[in-house]
Amino acid sequence: MSSAKYAEPFRIKAVEMLKETTPEYRKKVLEDVGYNLFKVKADDIYIDCLTDSGTSAMSDRQWAALMTGDESYVGNRCFYDYEKAIQDLFGFQFVIPTHQGRAAEQLLARMLYPKRPNAKFVLANMAFDSTRAAAIIHDVTAIDLLEPAGYDTTTYHPFKGNLSVEKLEKFIAEKGADSIAWIQMIITCNSNGGQPVSMANIKACAEVAKKYGLLYIADCARCFENAYFIKEREEGYADKSIAEINREMMSYFDYAFMSIKKDGLVNMGGFFCCREQEMYDVAWVDNMNYEGHATYGGLAGRDLAAIAVGLYEGSDYRYLKGRIGQVQYLGERLSEFGVPYVTPVGGNGVYIDARKFYPDIAPEHFPGLCLAADLYLKAGIRVSELGASAFSYKDKEGKVHFPEIDLVRIAISRRVYTNSHMDVIAETLGELFKAGSPHFKGMDKSDWYGAVTHFTSNYVPMFK
Repeated sequence: MSSAKYAEPFRIKAVEMLKETTPEYRKKVLEDVGYNLFKVKADDIYIDCLTDSGTSAMSDRQWAALMTGDESYVGNRCFYDYEKAIQDLFGFQFVIPTHQGRAAEQLLARMLYPKRPNAKFVLANMAFDSTRAAAIIHDVTAIDLLEPAGYDTTTYHPFKGNLSVEKLEKFIAEKGADSIAWIQMIITCNSNGGQPVSMANIKACAEVAKKYGLLYIADCARCFENAYFIKEREEGYADKSIAEINREMMSYFDYAFMSIKKDGLVNMGGFFCCREQEMYDVAWVDNMNYEGHATYGGLAGRDLAAIAVGLYEGSDYRYLKGRIGQVQYLGERLSEFGVPYVTPVGGNGVYIDARKFYPDIAPEHFPGLCLAADLYLKAGIRVSELGASAFSYKDKEGKVHFPEIDLVRIAISRRVYTNSHMDVIAETLGELFKAGSPHFKGMDKSDWYGAVTHFTSNYVPMFK
């Protein structure tokens, strides 16, 4: 290839028209849904950056695989293609399919939390909402132990997703190993900007887990993007393939689960995997009650076929370079306007620092929600708040705990939008940042339902 700017390694064969609306229309939409963008109908969105989960555009080869799906109730050939792809790319022998990652995480929680009846904590780099929800059901609290750099949104660090070994050792020493359910690494770390975890950090935390006899588990929804960053940034990996890097990452973990709706480039799917027959035998029997037989796990044969193709496409270096290149392009455009975001950008989107974007709005009045609402009102763009609403919680005494950072995630769907869409997002945010919030002094949260309140709550705006 020439030295010219790198472009996507594909061409577009089908298009979907987008709906454009007026500010007045969008204002009425927000009023009707209690200012919660999770409740807005997709048909009322112009550019949808709410999530990168299940929103990928599938390739021609994936669509062809759908047409050859074997829909036999058990033992369909598509499962064996799916199983082989996971064994090849992840290195685990035993694979349990689930309809999405949350189902796999709940399966893991049902199996493991009862084995640790004295456990009160699960330790993570920065837990996502699904991890907190699975823990709360079992009266366990997820504890974030990011390295200090992970909370710094402006200073460059190549691996801001790293779990602090120092904090990990200190927490275990203070609380005791018996109080810990397990150690969980989210790869990449979604909650602080889709930030990668280094191989050195993955290995170091594995040694801590082994030292204290704790299980070590990978949430690997975006592991291929993480492998890309290791290849680009960590010494000794430049000449290794994404698959080789991913297999090494997974080799340090006892178990892994994945929402394949991210790096697997499909609209539905997940898995849980392990190395020992005994655990597999327990897992598939348990999962039968929720997801179905071990050879379909809540998925159609055609879904399994598309996943088998998508996992290989998602681990292709050329694809990853173009995908992450688009995220970096958006970051570069935002820099032109001085918009504060987590730098360097992560793999799955750009995360705006809401407290710096709207410094006059206190965390308890949700600056991220105000920014998300402003962005929708101004241009019909939907994003998700990952801050005081998504990650604050009430303890048993009724005290609200707020996260250390307030972020707004502009999640970029894979193989869906063009750089022209990135320009619209950047220019709109640039105008908002220059002017300040045109509508809100803040918002109040009208209700609390636990770890997933950002899906269910209504919000009461405080207008200027």
